Amino acid sequence: MGKVTGFMEYERIEEGYAPAKERVKHYREFVIGLDDSQAKTQAARCMDCGTPFCNNGCPVNNIIPDFNDLVYRQDWKSAIDTLHSTNNFPEFTGRICPAPCEAACTINFNGDAVGIKSIEHAIIDKAWAEGWVKPEPAQRKTGKKVAVVGAGPAGMAAAQQLARAGHDVTLFEKNDRIGGLLRYGIPDFKLDKGLIDRRAKQLEAEGVTIRTSVLIGKMPEGSKVTNWAKETISAEELHKDFDAVLLTGGSEQSRDLPAPGRDLDGIHFAMEFLPQQNKVNAGDKLKGQLRADGKHVIVIGGGDTGSDCVGTSTRHGAVSVVQFEVMPQPPEKENKSLVWPYWPLKLRTSSSHDESDAQGLLKREFAVSTKEFIGKNGKVTGLKTVHVEMKDGKLVEIPGTEKEWKADLVLLAMGFVNPVATILEAFGVDKDARGNAKASTEVVGGYATNVPKVFAAGDMRRGQSLVVWAIREGRQAARAVDEFLMGSTALPR
Repeated sequence: MGKVTGFMEYERIEEGYAPAKERVKHYREFVIGLDDSQAKTQAARCMDCGTPFCNNGCPVNNIIPDFNDLVYRQDWKSAIDTLHSTNNFPEFTGRICPAPCEAACTINFNGDAVGIKSIEHAIIDKAWAEGWVKPEPAQRKTGKKVAVVGAGPAGMAAAQQLARAGHDVTLFEKNDRIGGLLRYGIPDFKLDKGLIDRRAKQLEAEGVTIRTSVLIGKMPEGSKVTNWAKETISAEELHKDFDAVLLTGGSEQSRDLPAPGRDLDGIHFAMEFLPQQNKVNAGDKLKGQLRADGKHVIVIGGGDTGSDCVGTSTRHGAVSVVQFEVMPQPPEKENKSLVWPYWPLKLRTSSSHDESDAQGLLKREFAVSTKEFIGKNGKVTGLKTVHVEMKDGKLVEIPGTEKEWKADLVLLAMGFVNPVATILEAFGVDKDARGNAKASTEVVGGYATNVPKVFAAGDMRRGQSLVVWAIREGRQAARAVDEFLMGSTALPR
């Protein structure tokens, strides 16, 4: 694969970034992708390893050695055909996937992995530029109608696969634009929303009917989940009008922090904060937008969503940004002989961390637990924390480590616990112990719920996960639905 001796001759080439002090002035993408020559050199490093662990490390099982070899040979058209055979939207994964394939790369065992993600990014961007990405409408219609509820990456992938199988697909989305968390959770500086719009046009050209601002069922009382729906359709009506229903909504219930003072003004979920900036970037007018201008911001949660809050707060003009993580600080480098080819636990510094550091704003704190929110006149002014340590598998407080922090805005970014329950209840779908839709992934009857002709996939079924897992689930659920409707299926797994 690639050049036989390439992994010994060439070093890993990283994608470039625009300077941090410049990119914080806007919300546009700032990653500088590989040019053709750099991509060829990167692909040349893919060794003939015999057992390509990268394939299994990738949730959609991208045929990575093959497209690496094709890029090395500069056969870009065949490279995009190979990539599209397993991944409907490589422009999404090539930008925001954490690349578990690279963790599993054989070279990564004792060196630097092949830059698989950067090659994927280069392939799809070149394919769009050359006009190779075109609608693929079905040659023959089946007469079957399928409703896909939830237009995030799982729903989009499922809708595309089902339409290409010849079914009449309607994709329902409660928000005013499709994309799910790609649209309203991922900041624009990480993913240009024009990429989603471009795929939406492709879906429509392939026969998918897209209906936005439509809520299926109802939202729970007092829900703070973003919702711009203008129309409501009952589960009974949808079940009656369609031959199959596939539920692909997100895991949108944010994990809360019920500490004393939680009801103070100025404490918000990340998913109240991030979507508003994306809407403003899209040209929408919002009253009372949550902003970090001139504020001392504390972000509780050390994952990607917390990092996105850091990057957005920096662009707003925050005075300071502190990010808390309750777990201990991981090592800067993993023990590869212990964890390879699995996803390693190690310290990760994002582009948003680098930006905030460049402004002298950021402080990252590990092994910190919030004990209480402090306020004055109903508004948050700070919080009290304590350091914790792991003992007998539990986090316990360390006496004498209490501390107070100044805060004008607190953002809770501690992940998501389950989907909005009312849609599952509206259909009568059984839930698992975590509150997700209960549906197995077995080949026979895969992704089917306890309700006849109702299926579930994506975060709604497996819980909070990666965009690449959403695409995989959408594709495989589409295959299960097609088999249910037709008795057999030619759709790939």
